[in-house]
Amino acid sequence: MRTIIEPFRIKMTEALPITTRGAREDCLAAAFNNVFLLDADCVTIDLLTDSGTGAMSDRQWSALMLGDESYAGSRSWRRFEQTVREITGFRHIFPTHQGRAAERILAATRLKKGNVVPNNGHFDTTRANIEYVGAVATDAPTTEARDLYSEKQFKGNMDLDALARLIEIEGAANIPFCMITVTNNTGGGQPVSMENIRRVKELLERRNIPLIIDACRFAENAFFIKQREQGFADRSLLDIAREMFSFADGATMSAKKDGLANIGGFLACNNDDWANDFRNLLILTEGFPTYGGLAGRDLEAISVGLMEALEYDYQRYRHATVDYVASALIARGVPIVRPAGGHAIFIDAAAFCPHLAPSDYPGIGLVNALYLEGGIRAVELGSVMFGKPAPDGGEIAAPHELVRLAFPRRVYTQSHFDYLIETLDAVWRRRASIKPYRITQQAPFLRHFTAHYEPAER
Repeated sequence: MRTIIEPFRIKMTEALPITTRGAREDCLAAAFNNVFLLDADCVTIDLLTDSGTGAMSDRQWSALMLGDESYAGSRSWRRFEQTVREITGFRHIFPTHQGRAAERILAATRLKKGNVVPNNGHFDTTRANIEYVGAVATDAPTTEARDLYSEKQFKGNMDLDALARLIEIEGAANIPFCMITVTNNTGGGQPVSMENIRRVKELLERRNIPLIIDACRFAENAFFIKQREQGFADRSLLDIAREMFSFADGATMSAKKDGLANIGGFLACNNDDWANDFRNLLILTEGFPTYGGLAGRDLEAISVGLMEALEYDYQRYRHATVDYVASALIARGVPIVRPAGGHAIFIDAAAFCPHLAPSDYPGIGLVNALYLEGGIRAVELGSVMFGKPAPDGGEIAAPHELVRLAFPRRVYTQSHFDYLIETLDAVWRRRASIKPYRITQQAPFLRHFTAHYEPAER
């Protein structure tokens, strides 16, 4: 059949808040014009993030009842360890309460001030944890990624030439590890090819630099490889994932994405010395190494979810949903990153709002316009999230001004996405009215979570 249906049926519903524009105006004002600060009861369609916002399956809910809450060495830990090892092959596995905890432990134990960490695209918490210890997070995306509208198939790849130049300039001794994010969230949810992962590993191995995979969307990346890369069409997603991890020396993972769980993550590696350092800091800040800040029931749910994320029919439906929305927006002329990513639609806010400069934060203007129009919550991935301080005291704009519409897993139906398309179409037709904003209050790290904004005069 041409119609790709959801490979599940619904047995429980949750009421959505249906609000008026007047109510949304009041809510946004009370949240200082930052949708992160909105109460969820003010939001109708929540596309702020796909992290921890998905719906668990009946198998996952059943697994919760098997949770062994023993402090040390529980059965649930053994199932979790066995599942993660079956997928990744790593010798040492440490559960954490979420992905940023794994990033924090990795950065705190392996980095020192002045070190450099290359990545195809650091996302916000990865970058923040690296910079918090005084190291430098450097992006080396492929040249194709600079063209938002190119239909190239693996725009999430690492630029091998740029990586080689960085190693020559910095010296291998100043690069404790290199990272690859699969899929590349910062670059529009774009996938990384198996060939690129292999070639990055070969380059790093010659200089004795370890490779770490940011694996929160590993199953979505495996699906892209199966669909697009020669030689993988007949292989299972599990087999493809195993090959991806075989090139890595370690991984960080937020199980709130392709673990299909509402909380959790892990840090994994093969190096015994690294593992000892990870274990010691984990005990200090997360918990005993066999629970790592998670309840036994969470470990059970993640164990099931990791395997469900590798089911072909599930991935096929999820990607078809993203493509459905992308096609509708492209037909209306809405500028989005192409091809569509694995977990989200990324709108080019600079092209959407050509009357706004990067210093006007067009992504914030578009996010707020979407919320006011239809109660839809999205997130800015532009100069608020990724802008940098300039030597003259000003600010260096991000490479792109994007707005991400992240799709929670197994949550919304086609009619919800039709509503999203209708809302975006209305905002697109009135795009000249989108306001500039300025920041009135911000934190030194991850400012987008708590910043306050106000409309700016031009």
